[in-house]
Amino acid sequence: MNARSETPPLRLTQQLPTGLLEVELHEGAHELDELLGFAARANAKRGFLFVSKVLGKHWPVRPGRMLAIHERLASTVPGAPGPVLFIAMAETAVGLGQGVFEAWLRAHPGQEALFLQTTRYRVGTGPIIEFEEAHSHAPRQFLHMPAGAHEQALLKSARTIVLVDDEASTGNTFLNLTEACRRLNPQLERVHLAVLANFMGAAATAALSERFTLPATMGALIAGAYRFTPADCPVDAAPAQRYEEYAERGASTAFGRLGLARALRTPESLARALAADVKAGEKVLVLGTGEFMHPSTLLGAALEKLGLHVVVQSTTRSPILTWGAVTHAVGLPDNYGEGIPNFVYNVAPGQYAHVLVCHETPPNAALLGFARTLDARLFHYHTEDDVEEVPVR
Repeated sequence: MNARSETPPLRLTQQLPTGLLEVELHEGAHELDELLGFAARANAKRGFLFVSKVLGKHWPVRPGRMLAIHERLASTVPGAPGPVLFIAMAETAVGLGQGVFEAWLRAHPGQEALFLQTTRYRVGTGPIIEFEEAHSHAPRQFLHMPAGAHEQALLKSARTIVLVDDEASTGNTFLNLTEACRRLNPQLERVHLAVLANFMGAAATAALSERFTLPATMGALIAGAYRFTPADCPVDAAPAQRYEEYAERGASTAFGRLGLARALRTPESLARALAADVKAGEKVLVLGTGEFMHPSTLLGAALEKLGLHVVVQSTTRSPILTWGAVTHAVGLPDNYGEGIPNFVYNVAPGQYAHVLVCHETPPNAALLGFARTLDARLFHYHTEDDVEEVPVR
């Protein structure tokens, strides 16, 4: 009987403007170019970025491709006791987490689950869990107590927690959040991490259960480890968060911050009306704003089903250098009113015939600035079924 041969790991070395990144991939190397690129961040805490090509944040992606990725990650969640609590990590993975939650619901009809997103904005006056994502450009995050009685009951009775992010590197943020949730709900029995890329390394991944003191599993499309050696170069030290506890930022309570136990509905009539304005062969960009991502993906998917050439992505507050997987960077004003620089990456002027900006915040000067800079139309989501086009001119 022949011994089973193992595929050797793929080793990559990337010299970034901010330092040397060394990557070793054990799983998913055959999909690397389709799933991941590399970029340099203007961040003293972490000078590199794994740019996901299927996240819809820094890189344009077809909506159908994103939804397929959601289904793949949802399928990694092991059969586990319910209710199941899904938590998406802000800012980057809010849309990913909501998509994974909805894909899991479709695959498990009749089973109870709750979706929550972490957020960098305080909404309402209810209780919150506060924690930090230490390496982030904007580290302070919150998890709000659900508003509805049913959603609160699901949170407090959940037995499995699924934490969704684009990447796992140390696992510290996942651990901090899980411990906070266990203080609220001691009945939690197991943890699953669903990420696009797991760079914790094999030993740390194998030790998850011991570290969490709960049965813990990992689902990832790419797995490996990395080492980064910073270069001696200046970085942008501009703040990415100006927190005022009770400041009104226009962040909505309708899309996941206060809990959802169902999938969002797609504005089909809006998609049909928008499609009527698009000529054959014209390219369409549907752009989410900050933490407001999944509704724009659903709109993009509806347009794609109507035969349009559509990609989706989102603005971000993460400062990234124009290098590697980031070929264009456009600075935008902050529509949440903190005065934090926002950006959209890999969007060149004139690249799209139609740019549709989806936002949760009320119309303001920043959004009008978005529209002028990107030659875009603005769509204010009051709820998933009530979407208002904001006059730009």
